[in-house]
Amino acid sequence: MRKPFLYLLYFSLLISLPVKAQVPGATIDVQHYGYAIRVNDQNDTIYGRAEVTVRFLQEAGSFNLDLTRPDKSGKGMTVTSVMEKKNQLEFKQAEQSLNILSPAREGSKHTYIITYQGIPADGLIIAKNKFGHRGFFGDNWPDRAHNWMPCVDDPADKATVDFIITAPAHYQVVANGAKVSEVNQPGDLKVTHWKESEPLSTKIMVIGIADFAIDHVADIGKVPVYSYVYPENKEVGFAGYAYAKEILPFYVQKFGPYAFEKLANVQSKTRFGGLENAGCIFYYENSVGDRSLEELMAHEIAHQWFGDAATEKSFVHLWLSEGFATYMTNVYLENKYGEDILKQRLIADRNDVFAFEKTRFTPVVDTAVKDDFMQLLNPNSYKKGGWVLHMLRRKLGEEKFWKSIREYYEKYNGSNANTDDFQAVMQKAGEQPLEQFFKQWLYTPGHLQLSAKWNYDSAEKMVEIEVGQVQSNLYEFTLECQIGDEVHQIEIKNKLTTVQIPVKGTPTNVIFDPNVNLLAEIKLEKGN
Repeated sequence: MRKPFLYLLYFSLLISLPVKAQVPGATIDVQHYGYAIRVNDQNDTIYGRAEVTVRFLQEAGSFNLDLTRPDKSGKGMTVTSVMEKKNQLEFKQAEQSLNILSPAREGSKHTYIITYQGIPADGLIIAKNKFGHRGFFGDNWPDRAHNWMPCVDDPADKATVDFIITAPAHYQVVANGAKVSEVNQPGDLKVTHWKESEPLSTKIMVIGIADFAIDHVADIGKVPVYSYVYPENKEVGFAGYAYAKEILPFYVQKFGPYAFEKLANVQSKTRFGGLENAGCIFYYENSVGDRSLEELMAHEIAHQWFGDAATEKSFVHLWLSEGFATYMTNVYLENKYGEDILKQRLIADRNDVFAFEKTRFTPVVDTAVKDDFMQLLNPNSYKKGGWVLHMLRRKLGEEKFWKSIREYYEKYNGSNANTDDFQAVMQKAGEQPLEQFFKQWLYTPGHLQLSAKWNYDSAEKMVEIEVGQVQSNLYEFTLECQIGDEVHQIEIKNKLTTVQIPVKGTPTNVIFDPNVNLLAEIKLEKGN
């Protein structure tokens, strides 16, 4: 067995950031992570040195970081030392945590150096790709980073990060942030340093180590856009990932400035179709050449604003990430291909929401999920969340809606928000109360169900419409009704609503929700 290596580069960063977000009741708020990690081609053991700068939020005699210790299979991280400056500190490893004995005053800042090694149990995928070549790919979402990185593995605690990776020289290394240096070393090794200056949650911190072909696609303003693909996929990969140079400027115009140093789109071994790591998005291996690649990239790039820069305070509010990415993908495709595409996608999303409800009857803001956050990757978080944004857009109108979205992003860029925070911004910028809207669409399980009928009174030249709400809890909403070429709006808040609409000629049909603007199941019939 080779001995742990000596690091050639060390961190000396003491980052001073305002306390913007942390886990409620937490002892510490991490300010900065510095990870020096060495990998090799002989085995799956990694050697790590973490430099963690924290601010204490309360007086404490000790504190915990999340880190998985070795299990019966031998996978996990073994800590060999913890230092503060030149002082060796006592520590204890539990199954999923590292307890560091370090008395500290409230408000004080400390930097700890943790030396560790082991085979990652999860979070860092070490495997051969589809062409038989070895690679190392971070895959932290939702809370899997602590399988290979000592950290606070929670979206509420955001920090800047440096990665200094020592690897065999034939590999290329990509990570969050900007590349600081790449230096060849004796022994056919290479040390690559990436630095991310924007605070991130651990779920979107990442490294990728593989044999890559690299393309500098474009510069969008001052943001360089790159593609990293397997050499065997170079031609088709560079062509497909070039969608980024269309998607990125559209979102900048819609949402506001891009937050990160670069945008790299990376072919990888992620378990997901795409993983929105900040400035360094990972896509599954067979994304290259996939016909749905453009919409996948639109989804992951939208996350750079919503989920990465402006992050949910907890996974309970995951729709602020996934619902946003889902709807903004629809908006991008609507802009490029026309309104019919938006309608088609909304109809498909609506059907998926109703089908999911039969298997899990829960609101979008799902407080019942306490730990297995993978189960939140469902149509409620994605497609119902997206539908909420669409209805909010129609309710507020184009100008106020997009103004509100930009103000929300500007306010929470670099920090965290929950649904109440988003509602407050939308109410203020939209200039109307939204309590009932948010309550019925996000905090109430189930969906709007309508039973309606219509009759034509030839003597009065009126169409009489009767709309009944079938579900137990009442919604307040606007129902669009098309008679001939005219679209009328009916305001509904009661169990039963009846309206008369004057018409010029004899109607042959009445269509509810002709523009696909309402998340509802509607049964409509003609009366006698």
